[in-house]
Amino acid sequence: MADFPDVLLYAAPFFGLAVLLEVLYLRLRRVHGAYMAKDAAASMSMGAGQLLSDILMGFISFGILMFIWQFRLFDWGYSPLVFFACLIAQDFVYYYKHYAAHRIRWFWSAHVVHHSSEHYNLSTALRQPWNNHITGFVLLSSPLVLLGFHPLLIGFVGAVNLVYQFWIHTETIKKMPRWFEFIFNTPSHHRVHHATNPQYLDSNFAGIFIIWDRIFGTFVAEDEADPVRYGVVKPIETFNPVRIAFGEMIGIFKDSAQGGISLRQRFGYIFGPPGYSHDGSRQTSGDIKREAGIKTRR
Repeated sequence: MADFPDVLLYAAPFFGLAVLLEVLYLRLRRVHGAYMAKDAAASMSMGAGQLLSDILMGFISFGILMFIWQFRLFDWGYSPLVFFACLIAQDFVYYYKHYAAHRIRWFWSAHVVHHSSEHYNLSTALRQPWNNHITGFVLLSSPLVLLGFHPLLIGFVGAVNLVYQFWIHTETIKKMPRWFEFIFNTPSHHRVHHATNPQYLDSNFAGIFIIWDRIFGTFVAEDEADPVRYGVVKPIETFNPVRIAFGEMIGIFKDSAQGGISLRQRFGYIFGPPGYSHDGSRQTSGDIKREAGIKTRR
């Protein structure tokens, strides 16, 4: 088997330096409000925790993919051409996994961590979940394995994908050239993804290539007339990393275990969309968009 470097581990010092440089740049430009010390510290803590969770629990996801590997249809090896093919294929898989993370609450219980900050800067990119390896999320990558891409290669290009996404978590870059904005994910596109504005909800799921959103009708352009408001629909109101990491998962257990509801309703709290409630007391993103009169093709 090929030996791939731990991209995220090597990139971690660069991430920290880039955050520091962004803070200094914004201070020199006298831009206020982009960073909040407690929020940034929470995000950095979440990033460190993710690295630790990968070390302690990464074997779970890798083991699942290696089990699936024995049922592969092909074995493409590790050539440069295979690497680029896997990079593109994995980015498409990232798109639909990302979509699923917004539509299925069990997966959202991990992904909500990344959306929980009400600020948008390079430290926000480091706000990552600690419980990905225990959600079964990795199963959505099984088509790549069955098609003949080795789990080690998938993990490597997945890390490359995440490294690319680091720089798009910023407000200091407004727009890239039009051709770049059309093909690739950019700060402008990803700001929309992190928004709570009704017209922006559940859009721009791309990792590297924004073309997936354009193809499947989930693309929404940033509108200067509707400035982005960051965070989640129901603010988490905490800077405690442990509460940030596990708050939604605990909420799922509480909601699904309450008395007086049917089995179907219990499953709704686990696998329904975020915001589902058996009595209509909460709103999903679809409810919010409909109430605002926003039509969607999805």
